Amino acid sequence: HHSTFFTIGNNTSHSTQRIETMRGLLTLLFVTLGAGASAFTVGSRDGTARYSATRILRQSTGSSATNTDVSTASSETDSTLSLFSPCKINLFLRIIRKREDGFHDLASLFQAIGFGDSLELTPIDGTADEFTCNMPGVPVDSSNLVLRALELMRTKTGVEQYFKANLIKQVPAQAGLGGGSANAATAMWGANQLMGDPASLEEMVEWSGDLGSDITFFLSRGTAYCTGRGEIMDSIDPPLPSGTRLCIVKPNVGLSTPAVFKALEYDKLSTLDADEELLPTFLKGIDDVPDGYFINDLEFPAFKCLPELKELKDELLQEEGFDHVMMSGSGTSIFCLGEPSDKKAFEEKFAKREELQVFFSEFISRPEGKWFEAP
Repeated sequence: HHSTFFTIGNNTSHSTQRIETMRGLLTLLFVTLGAGASAFTVGSRDGTARYSATRILRQSTGSSATNTDVSTASSETDSTLSLFSPCKINLFLRIIRKREDGFHDLASLFQAIGFGDSLELTPIDGTADEFTCNMPGVPVDSSNLVLRALELMRTKTGVEQYFKANLIKQVPAQAGLGGGSANAATAMWGANQLMGDPASLEEMVEWSGDLGSDITFFLSRGTAYCTGRGEIMDSIDPPLPSGTRLCIVKPNVGLSTPAVFKALEYDKLSTLDADEELLPTFLKGIDDVPDGYFINDLEFPAFKCLPELKELKDELLQEEGFDHVMMSGSGTSIFCLGEPSDKKAFEEKFAKREELQVFFSEFISRPEGKWFEAP
């Protein structure tokens, strides 16, 4: 039989029949292997069948992790890491001085809250990251903080792993909630996990300052006292208790941080000492903090830039049920600690306005060694 098969020129019709028989046997063999051979055209004459068969056999005899998924799509799904990306409020924000480099020294107590975005990270073969985002207007080029964070992790760890990143965003921009900074910190944490944890938390904290001021905070456990331009972090451990309720009201109009700082009037800044007075009072328990200690030195310049923001704060101060009402960061979000006594009436009054967005949330923290989760 072997000699007849190879001497094709001696009897063309018989040899053609035998070749077709062999093709049928090969097809049966691949189906028996149960590795999806039906998806490939084994009988094709251009060599693709032989290549495909090799790929199937390699996956059938490989490790159990590889064996579970023949298709690239399903294996990508299995290796995708989905992480919650929280945002923050500033419980107090003192501007200390303007520095020679143009930045300002500040002192602020940051708190993570359970309103945020989701980031999906998938390791990919290749030499470039892929980035998608559902929110129009978010940059998808190398200026995006998620892509910059992934590049930073490769540079610092030496691990040449690239990722497909999908950002599902609901935190508005120019809100004073640190949404973009949180996305970057979440990308750093996720990339490190998918790379096999080459970096320690302390190293990531140190590196994060290269990307921006607020990113460092999101590597804390949820409460942190930040100084310098925001990148010097003292993590509060244990963090403030989770579950404190709050409401965020965000006008659709935004304010850029540089514009707010440009409008600063230094004689209007608070004189309360952040280290000696504000921080110790907050750490005793937020329920006992006097209203006068909820200070944001950026409120006055923000209200100067956008007078309707002050009108909104004054309106929220009239609502029953809130203990404290204050702007977060450089605005334009106003947060209200507590819950409105009549939630339905509150939503009728504020949430139905076209120019406002309303979000209800709460304080969150994370356990040591774990990332934040949505409440």
